[in-house]
Amino acid sequence: MNELNNDDHNATAAINERHRVRMERKKAIIDAQIAAADKKIGIIIVNTGNGKGKSSSGFGMVIRAMGHGMKVAVVQFIKGAMSTGEEKFLRRFPDEVSFHAMGEGYTWETQNRERDIEKAKLAWDKARSFLSDPAIGLVLFDELNIALKYRYLDVHDVIADLLERPPMQHVVITGRGAPPELIAIADTVTEMEVVKHAFKAGIGAQEGTEW
Repeated sequence: MNELNNDDHNATAAINERHRVRMERKKAIIDAQIAAADKKIGIIIVNTGNGKGKSSSGFGMVIRAMGHGMKVAVVQFIKGAMSTGEEKFLRRFPDEVSFHAMGEGYTWETQNRERDIEKAKLAWDKARSFLSDPAIGLVLFDELNIALKYRYLDVHDVIADLLERPPMQHVVITGRGAPPELIAIADTVTEMEVVKHAFKAGIGAQEGTEW
């Protein structure tokens, strides 16, 4: 029995040593990459794809920025017909967050392209005001990709405004169907995929998980 216990101990010790050596090598590689990434500049982050979590991630970054004492702004395209949990929460901090829900609902609900275009243009006017304000450390343009996908806004005009923003300002853009032109100028792009969704099992949208 003691011999078996010694064998198990030796096998475990060997596994632990191999793990330590692998992690030592990995740390050296990661430390070198961190040392090489020495630039500090505002970045453009795009969350797109059909999976859930694009806006949730964006609002997570809004709260993260607030935690670091940054002033933030939110402009919601498309959304606005109903108040979300994020809006209700962030409006508690008017000195830190400028929140503007400027849509009138999902496109299949509004069914009025001209009105949707009008609202999108008004929302981008508001967005542009934040892109010219160096006091705003991070801006979230929620569902902007939808407005670009349906050509409510000209993608080249939007990109020009994004590239003219203050150098240390971060921008987070969400929504399905991000156009390739926007992806090309973004610094970080995440494509969210669906594996499973409760709606397909007949479970409706609920407070706290969907809005």
